[in-house]
Amino acid sequence: MSVAPGWYVDPADPETRRYWDGEGWIGAPIPVDVTPPEGPPPPEPEPTPEPEPATPAAGTASPTGAPAEPGPHTTWPGQPTGTPGWPGQPTGTPGWPGQPGGTPGPQPGPPGGTPDQHGGHPGQQSGWPPGSGPPPGWPYPTWPGTPPPPRPHGLPLASFGARFGARLIDFGIVFLLNVFVNGFFVYRLAQEYATPLNEFWRRVEAQDRTTDPLPPAGDQAGSLVVVILLLATALWLAYEVPAMAASGQTFGKRLLRVKAVPMEADAPLGFGRALRRWNTLGLPTLLWYCCGLGLLLQLIDALSPLFDHPLRQALHDKRAQTVVVQLSRTPDDRSPDHRSPDHRSPDDRADTSGDTP
Repeated sequence: MSVAPGWYVDPADPETRRYWDGEGWIGAPIPVDVTPPEGPPPPEPEPTPEPEPATPAAGTASPTGAPAEPGPHTTWPGQPTGTPGWPGQPTGTPGWPGQPGGTPGPQPGPPGGTPDQHGGHPGQQSGWPPGSGPPPGWPYPTWPGTPPPPRPHGLPLASFGARFGARLIDFGIVFLLNVFVNGFFVYRLAQEYATPLNEFWRRVEAQDRTTDPLPPAGDQAGSLVVVILLLATALWLAYEVPAMAASGQTFGKRLLRVKAVPMEADAPLGFGRALRRWNTLGLPTLLWYCCGLGLLLQLIDALSPLFDHPLRQALHDKRAQTVVVQLSRTPDDRSPDHRSPDHRSPDDRADTSGDTP
């Protein structure tokens, strides 16, 4: 027995009504509490497919005759065919470089350039849209092979030999200053220690094996040691800090053409930074009295550039955020990017031919 056409409650959804045409349900359902219209529902219009924009293929010419610019879904010349991606992004199976499911392919470099193994020049982020980086958690591309030595502000780093030689020259100058200023106090200290020293040498010459203690030094020996160390520290500070604050060079550094500069800019250190730099190396002089502890700390500081890479910073450089560079005997030894236009070679100067994008 067939059911007459009409609006009935949908058995699959009792909350709605649908129209039964005698053979099956047609049309869209309506709420059960809504009065149904007379007759069957109007036929639903078929969806009109949206026209896809035509994308010119790579290498095709535009209507004006000029080569068409590649769009976001255009394959660049030399790019492997497959799923389209950003310019310079490996194509093939969709995915970022290194992402599971991604198949990186060779990447074209900039027009007119020589791409490296990562698809671009050193320092260029290849495989990602311009101005962006890799997704969170993915590593950046590494430099192919051994990275070049750093050149802070376009200048080469000073070698350890040049720095050590400059420091020896400065120590010699400070020692001469101490001879003139501290000479009297050193003479007085020698007199205070004369009695125990003379007794010691007498026992050595006489081969006296007695275990009696040596006579004590004079009462002023301890005070003289403190005065001598204070004066030595003050002379070193007065010699080094003002010169470093003004030019980043002491007399020894000028002779060996090395200079201390801030890490953020090629500028004078200033008194505050120069004082912080000297404190780490100079203040331990006051600890020479403690069984030579200050001398040991200074030796460790002086040798620390041998173990710091890549900037060869000593402990006092790290404290003041400075780096020591080597100055050339030529007017300007900066890298091509930091040279003035007058000092650049013809190959380093900007290309104004219009061929480079």
